[in-house]
Amino acid sequence: MNISFDLYNIFFCVLGLIAAWCAWRISVADWRRRIIPDAYLFPMLLIGLIIVVFFPWITGVSDAVIAAVCGYALAAIIGYLFDITKTKHHKHSVVAPIGMGDIKLISVGGIWLGTFGLALALVIACVSGMLWGYIKHQKFIPLAPFFIGGGILSLIINAFLL
Repeated sequence: MNISFDLYNIFFCVLGLIAAWCAWRISVADWRRRIIPDAYLFPMLLIGLIIVVFFPWITGVSDAVIAAVCGYALAAIIGYLFDITKTKHHKHSVVAPIGMGDIKLISVGGIWLGTFGLALALVIACVSGMLWGYIKHQKFIPLAPFFIGGGILSLIINAFLL
């Protein structure tokens, strides 16, 4: 056996475990406190970039960067539109439905999933979040748990079914 190949696989597994732990912490924080901490987002971003560049992955570097930029821009535009409508219709302070943590999370998802995977994860997250909110009669629906679940399903679909 080649020792460098084994270290390569071990390094990949360690990075994957760290990213999974960060994703778990992001989901818990968004569910409990309605905040997505940068302390977990930035390691996921760096690990995603390392994996996309140095390991065989479902998406290439250019697709990952395009998805990250487009995901960030799309989420920022949606957040801006919510902010405009909030200030026009509600003079008092209203909590924004999408925050900067959500926008950054979608960008990190673009790094990990690529353009098709990001679109699929967003559709899964929105549909499952809407269903959960409707069934539970919730006003606040945390994006992170549903988006991370959609991202995992998207990875499975891209890796094994396409």
